[in-house]
Amino acid sequence: MIPNYSERSKAIEPFRVMALLARAKELQAQGKDVIHLQIGEPDFSTAAPIVAAGQAALAAGHTRYTATKGLLPLREAISGFYAQRYGITIGPERILITPGGSGALLLVSSLLVDPGKHWLLADPGYPCNRHFLRLVEGDSQLIPVGPQERYQLTPALIEQYWNQNSVGALVASPANPTGTLLAREELAGLSGALRRHGGHLVVDEIYHGLTYGVEAASILEVDDEAFVLNSFSKYFGMTGWRLGWLVAPVAAVPELEKLAQNLYISPPSMAQHAALACFETQTLAILEERRAEFARRRDYLLSALRTLGFAIHVEPQGAFYLYADISAFGGDSNAFCQFMLETEYVAITPGIDFGRHQADQHVRFAYTQDLPRLEQAVARIAHGLQYWKP
Repeated sequence: MIPNYSERSKAIEPFRVMALLARAKELQAQGKDVIHLQIGEPDFSTAAPIVAAGQAALAAGHTRYTATKGLLPLREAISGFYAQRYGITIGPERILITPGGSGALLLVSSLLVDPGKHWLLADPGYPCNRHFLRLVEGDSQLIPVGPQERYQLTPALIEQYWNQNSVGALVASPANPTGTLLAREELAGLSGALRRHGGHLVVDEIYHGLTYGVEAASILEVDDEAFVLNSFSKYFGMTGWRLGWLVAPVAAVPELEKLAQNLYISPPSMAQHAALACFETQTLAILEERRAEFARRRDYLLSALRTLGFAIHVEPQGAFYLYADISAFGGDSNAFCQFMLETEYVAITPGIDFGRHQADQHVRFAYTQDLPRLEQAVARIAHGLQYWKP
């Protein structure tokens, strides 16, 4: 018998990078030395002061539910972080702590999208964004973007693609998979375009802190009514702790809190107590050292891949990804990634994970390995290119 599963479940595509990760682990179990450049997870362990704070929380018995919006001291610490880093005042009452950045996306998509309505999204972009919209019976209008737009939405594209079913737009700065940023004036332009249509602007700032040679502007510097998604996973290195946050307009907070009460009750208590250490001076010093290391990795891999013939049309300013055009080598991205994994034991992500626009001719590299491993990966890829037949 064919299971009678929901149409929404069938419509959500698999996250192919996870299948690649599973196959890579199979190869490792067989004794193969796999270099992981496919997963968006920093290779650094969580910084020691954060771990110590988590251990202390467990020892103190902080294992119960917290308030649905999260611990007030943590929300106050995030508020202080916005004041220190961006020079803006965001009251803690506007901040909801969530189970990962995904929890924040679940809340805001549930709040803003009715069945049949949609957000405008850049293509390429993070795939789970459109899948969350489908989960709440909404939809996504994928807008093809390329190097000329630096893979980002623009006010002109908002005007071109907006229709009667549009209710907002989601942009990411820095973006996954391309690492490109939106400058303050570009964020202001998008805000103005959305306001003209009475639409909501949602900005993914999950990779803030991981920028190189430039600081990322927050949408909250130019639009106090925007919704902001953020996470402790990337810059703060707390991937497995599953903790994020959402900044919302004051009027939206009661509805968001109601949704959170029903969807997950409260964010993880131990992780929240640990995250209080994120904003201590000694922790931030560690995180800044790691940012400098990511910059060195980006610079090396960007040059090395271009030398091999990969076309990276826009130099990324943030995150830890390179979005590379493989047109010079022919074939499709999925086959290319499978080949490199099976023959050279280098795991990279096919562009088809990130959308439809020219997806088959792109792959994503995550520079989440140290420089010696990146050098090994480049040598293996160079060897594989000699034998790759599309």
